[in-house]
Amino acid sequence: MPRLKQRTDTLRERGVASALAVLAEEGAAALTTRTVARRAEASVPAIYEVFGDKAGLIREVFFHGFRMLGDELAVLPPTTDPAEALRRLAHAFRGFVVSHPVLAEVMFSRPFADFDPTADDDRAGIKVRKIFVQHTQAAVDAGVFAADPTDTAHVLFAFVTGMAAAEAAHRLGSSPQSVDRRWRLGLDALLHGLAREGAPQGLPHDPPGTAP
Repeated sequence: MPRLKQRTDTLRERGVASALAVLAEEGAAALTTRTVARRAEASVPAIYEVFGDKAGLIREVFFHGFRMLGDELAVLPPTTDPAEALRRLAHAFRGFVVSHPVLAEVMFSRPFADFDPTADDDRAGIKVRKIFVQHTQAAVDAGVFAADPTDTAHVLFAFVTGMAAAEAAHRLGSSPQSVDRRWRLGLDALLHGLAREGAPQGLPHDPPGTAP
């Protein structure tokens, strides 16, 4: 039994690695159990035995992508400046999406009809969401932001996801300088808009943790 489990685990790892290679080199349209089996030097029935079906294979890739992203965000260099920490977080997220555009598409854009994540599948992103909330909570605690940290984290996450997807699709400009400038413009505007000094005067804030 231990030997069988080891063989299954090895094939699972090879299958995911092969799927990631197909996505990176050939795109989402090329991802089939047959192409993955060929790259993994395994039979198609063996791939089905390990992953169940194509949806099971994509699910493994989906979870693997969030593990990769969470691990990268978790080791960002510490700083005592909460605003700078948020900038580093945004740029680390940007770097991940630009480096792995098709994998990011699987994680955030759902390009496969075979795989529609359930609520349980969406738990794959919990580590990433917690990191965003921790960073925005630190900014609230430091007085940088006045809004609810969870609301702020959702806004920041939506912004960086959209901007990173636009950059990966070459919709932010044709030169690195223009792309960087637009990232800087958008991120500056967002952080300044969320800052305590930029909050509308005379409008009470919801207590932290209350729903709108």
